[in-house]
Order: sequence, then C-alpha cells, then structure tokens
Amino acid sequence: MPHRPPTHLQDTALRYFHEVVQCGSVSAASLRLHVASSAVSRQISGLEAQLGTALFERHARGMQPTAAGQILAELARRISLDAEQAIDAIHALDSLRAGLVRIATSDAFANELLPQACVAFQRRHPGLRFEVSMVPTLQVSAKLLAGEADIGLRFSMSPLKNIAVVHRQSAPVLAVLPPGHVLARQASLTLAELARHPLALPPAETAIRQMIDLACSRQGLQLDPVLTTNHAKTLLNFALHGGGVTVSSEVGVRHMLAAGSLVARPLTDAGLDLRDIEVQTLAGRQLPAAAQAFLGLLVQELQAVPSPR
Repeated sequence: MPHRPPTHLQDTALRYFHEVVQCGSVSAASLRLHVASSAVSRQISGLEAQLGTALFERHARGMQPTAAGQILAELARRISLDAEQAIDAIHALDSLRAGLVRIATSDAFANELLPQACVAFQRRHPGLRFEVSMVPTLQVSAKLLAGEADIGLRFSMSPLKNIAVVHRQSAPVLAVLPPGHVLARQASLTLAELARHPLALPPAETAIRQMIDLACSRQGLQLDPVLTTNHAKTLLNFALHGGGVTVSSEVGVRHMLAAGSLVARPLTDAGLDLRDIEVQTLAGRQLPAAAQAFLGLLVQELQAVPSPR
C-alpha cells in the first residue's frame, strides 16, 4: 500500500514497541508498562500504519520482529540508551558526583583486575556505583548490544558487528606454575612439556581451550587434564597449592606474579598468541560521563603490565 513517509515517530509508541520486542508478547509488555494490552496493541498498529509495513510476525507462542521491526528496534534501543545517558549527565552535573557504571566481563577479569579498578575509581569519585556482570565470554558483547552494560571486557579473536573496540592488547596463553616446579627453570615451554605433568585446564567450550586443542591437534598431542573447570581462580589455586600446571593470560594471574606465589612462562606452540583483550562499547553510543571516565582508568590498568618473574 502506498503511504506518506512519516515525519516523526511518537516516543510512547516507540517505548511500547521496544517493550514488546524485549518481552516477546503484548501481554507481557503491558504488565511491565502497567498499561492495558489494548493500549499497547493500538500503539503497535499505529506504528505499522505509519510506516506502511508489518513490524512483527505474530505466532501462537509470541511475537518476533520482522526485518523492518529489527531496524526500528535498533532505533528504539539507541533512543532509550541516549535518554538514560542524558538523565545520568543531569544527575551527575558533569562532576562525577553520582552515576552508575555497568560493566560486563568474563571470569578472568572479575577476580582481581576489575575490583581493583573499581576501588581506585571510587576513591576518587565516592558518589559513583558499579554494576559488574560476570558472564561467559560470548555473552559480554551481547550485554552491550542489549543495552544492559556500558563497557565490555573480554577476550576476542574476531571483530563483531555494532561493537566498537576502545582498546585492544595481545593476550597470549601462558603456562602458570609454582616457582619451585621443575618447569619453572625454563624460559619458555611447550604443550608437550606440560602434558608430562598434572594439568588443570578450562573446559572445551572456552576460547582458550579451543586454542590449546587446535594446537594439540596440529601436533597429534593428547592432553589429559586432572582438573577441568570454567572458574579461573580454581585453576590458579590448583597450581598455587602444588597440584601441577595450568594456563592463563597475564592479566588473569598478574596479582600472583607480582606477589611471587606463581610464575608464568610463554608457550611457544603456534597459534597460542592469536588472542586479544578487548575493551568494548556499543558502536555509535556516547557513554555517560561516569562510564567514559572509568573507561580511561580501566585501559590504564590493563596497560600496566609488570615484568613476569
């Protein structure tokens, strides 16, 4: 049907539309909005009439946005984030007296690096609050895309659509072991050398394990870890208490290296250096003042790499 190009989109209609996208149904959206289902339906129908296209595919089990609906959902999400930023800036009055910094991160950064950065920043700006979500690596960027985090901190090996990388640094896989371990005498190690000792590794679905498994596959090497866990601190404590050898990035074990309780050695197997640490934000988004300021401190903390022992 022919239609006139709309000159504007109503804020209420977009807000209701965004809730339906988030909830997957009109009834669930109406509950969250505290309005009648009929009011939500009218706003959706009005948008579809205004744009001259269907915004949802309606199924018995819910509503899924069409291609046009996905485009509009992106606009609605950005408007919501921009409004949140404006409110945060007004409340903080650009003085960092108040505000919330939302960070999504994977396990390796949540144990030491992020808490230390939050403490350092909060001492300078006592009115600020932090919300740190520890999720599997692949879900970090999803939190940014959903508008549920301001800053993402994760390991990555490939670019992602609609994600801006504010900072990147190499994060090769290192062997981590106690200072008195026989392998600690060597300047570098190989996976074959690690395989001759009790070994703790992350599970097969993690990026670091996939890198290790690929390197082993190229060599026809079989690893038989005595401990498998997706918790980075458990792996490090396994080595700390004399259980054997594990693997980590430098940033994940930095505090223990500085204390001298563990040592790290580079692994020379091909492919174990093809991983980066990325500090991510949503592409095209202007961060709230508090998040932007914390971003600078976080990058400084990441770059402060001590010399490995």
